[in-house]
Amino acid sequence: MLCFLAGFALAWLVLRRQRHDTETAFRALSADALARNNQSFADLAKSTLAPLRESLDHVDSKIQDLEKARVGAYATLTEQVRGLLETQSQLRAETGNLVTALRTPGVRGRWGEMQLHRVVEMAGMLDHCDFFAQTTINSEDGRLRPDLLVRLPAGKTIVVDAKTPLDAYLRAIEEPGEAARKARFADHARQVRTHIAGLARKQYWEQFDQAPEFAVLFLPGECFFSAALESDPSLIEGGVDQNIILATPTTLIALLRAVAYGWRQENLARNAAEISMLGKELFKRLSDMGDHWNRMGKSLERAVEAYNGAVGSLETRVMVSARKFAELKTAPLGVEIAEMEPVDKSVRAAQGE
Repeated sequence: MLCFLAGFALAWLVLRRQRHDTETAFRALSADALARNNQSFADLAKSTLAPLRESLDHVDSKIQDLEKARVGAYATLTEQVRGLLETQSQLRAETGNLVTALRTPGVRGRWGEMQLHRVVEMAGMLDHCDFFAQTTINSEDGRLRPDLLVRLPAGKTIVVDAKTPLDAYLRAIEEPGEAARKARFADHARQVRTHIAGLARKQYWEQFDQAPEFAVLFLPGECFFSAALESDPSLIEGGVDQNIILATPTTLIALLRAVAYGWRQENLARNAAEISMLGKELFKRLSDMGDHWNRMGKSLERAVEAYNGAVGSLETRVMVSARKFAELKTAPLGVEIAEMEPVDKSVRAAQGE
């Protein structure tokens, strides 16, 4: 039993010693491996992570530049938005001033006349002197002043009167409610109808010679006409029944372009007639000139015949006797009488004689 215990104790001591040695060896190996790994990681960091750091620093620099650019762009955008808001505020104020001004009848009328003048200019009628603005005539009902007289070929005249019914229209576009807006547009249509009736009572076609039996009521905006027509679709028919034609800038330009075309055709016809007259007159003058040249040729022919007759008579009756002085040695020394030659060329007759 003792021997067994002693053997067991000895074995245990041997195993413990081996375990201690094994642990010591393992620790040494672990420390060595860790040292080698640390060195490898350091070498890897030097060879790989350093360029990565440089790349990250470069990216960070770019990000900072982009941030600066973004801040600058944001500041510029903020300034532009602020300027836009200020411009919008000014535009709103100017629009309000314009609306306020257009509520004044005198300003509305002047604006309508300016629009009318612009339409005439766009139609190419300013250079023709076939319209007269602000002409005043006297009638039994007092002084009448149409805004535009358009002169047509053959002495015809079209009367154009500009009206600017803006009061109800401006109130309508300011109304927030649909029902109130429709009511205001209906008032606008009634104002247009009132202007139609007032213009029809003036009967301009009876005040001007050669005027067709209608007058043109010019509304200076397409929106004014469309809004009135939407509320009262019978406006056009009602105007025609009273010899009043409603016109907007678009339709009046078309009308004036047609008138301008008529004037161009009239000028072409007048020029053609004048050219025909000039051609006839030139032909008559050329004919008269030909007669004069023929008479001159005949006169020259008679003059040549008379000359030849005179030369022949002088040569046969006078010069023969005169030359005998030379034969008798009584003539001055070295002086001779030349023989006179007749003209043997005839006058060329004019063609068509």
